Amino acid sequence: MASSPLTPRLLKAGLVRVEPQTGVLIEVVPLQYNPDTLSRTLQPRGATDGAPAEEATRLTGPPTETISLEAELDATDALENAEPTDDAATLGLWPQLAILERMLYPGLAAMRAAHAQAARGAIEVLPAPEPLTVFVWGRSRVMPVRLTDMSVTEDAFDTALNPIRAKVKLSLRVLNANDLGFTSWPASLYLAYQGRKESLAGRFGGRALSDLGLEALQ
Repeated sequence: MASSPLTPRLLKAGLVRVEPQTGVLIEVVPLQYNPDTLSRTLQPRGATDGAPAEEATRLTGPPTETISLEAELDATDALENAEPTDDAATLGLWPQLAILERMLYPGLAAMRAAHAQAARGAIEVLPAPEPLTVFVWGRSRVMPVRLTDMSVTEDAFDTALNPIRAKVKLSLRVLNANDLGFTSWPASLYLAYQGRKESLAGRFGGRALSDLGLEALQ
């Protein structure tokens, strides 16, 4: 049955990988199911205990923001209609898991190039820059991130021991404009994200003190 035209289109959360200098799209990694919960922690950057009084209300930069979520992956539906040679039948969830795990590895070509440079006597071999990861959670939250932790629980397997059901816990650190270089293209993503926050706060923050019962402060 076709969905009703009045049914709102469900946006998919996911990760996008782009070339950091140009913003050219490399790949899109949608989460199979949108997580039920999203945990966020924000730690302000500002005055520390014992700082002079004039520093008490100063913020030295954007907060350190971290995000945690748990994604569920399930190949059961795909297996019901899969041909014997389809990835779902021969590999289970390995391709989906690999695309997430790859974000934690330097590319093999870069590793081999660095090894070759070291073998030729290069004093310092800098790691090649990896693609920029962008976390997308609706239109108001599109932000550059670094994957800082990932744990995988595989809880069902096919006859070849390929995982067919898994839970993946991801921890992300939001990369702010200071991390990325204020005038860079990736920093513009963060600034747009912060700008949306300020705009949304402005829609709600213009309340009268009487709403709080604090007329005496006026």
